[in-house]
Amino acid sequence: MLHRKAVEMIVQEGLDGFGVNKLAKAAGVSPATIYIYFKDREDLILQVTLRVSDKMLKESLDGFSPDMTFEEGLRKQWQNRAGYFLNNPLDVEFIEKMRYSHLYDKVAERMHMTFKEVMGKFYNNSVARKELIPLPFEVYWAVAFAPLYQLIKFHTQATTFGHKKYTFTNDDMEQALQLVLKALKP
Repeated sequence: MLHRKAVEMIVQEGLDGFGVNKLAKAAGVSPATIYIYFKDREDLILQVTLRVSDKMLKESLDGFSPDMTFEEGLRKQWQNRAGYFLNNPLDVEFIEKMRYSHLYDKVAERMHMTFKEVMGKFYNNSVARKELIPLPFEVYWAVAFAPLYQLIKFHTQATTFGHKKYTFTNDDMEQALQLVLKALKP
């Protein structure tokens, strides 16, 4: 409950508006209780961020193997990420806010080790099997995942360029995925 309340408060008020005393009051506990579990405000924020990012990482890798074909693996990544992002919008917004804080480097370092190992192997396997053109990592990532993230963003916005609200569908996701696969395959 304390973690969830911290996520909600940081999303609503930002890091500048977040404090241990405010959290304690909102969670109905004493600040001393919070300090039993966390060294200080920064430790609390870091632990909450690690918890949310670990969950996101675990769900994005669910059922995924770096030995999958490129098409199968990328599809699984898209399905997992779409599921997580659509089912956990508060956590996603929280991670986005944290991404621009000095604390995120510590979180990214931990995530990077696991994620880089799995996704790096997937990328290298796909290139070795000639299912993927070799690209700098950032170019690959931008082409492979930006279309998915944009569809999700359209879904979460009230309107899209002044048009009616967009609703994310598996058919739209598959259509975008097919275009990405076409762009990335040799």
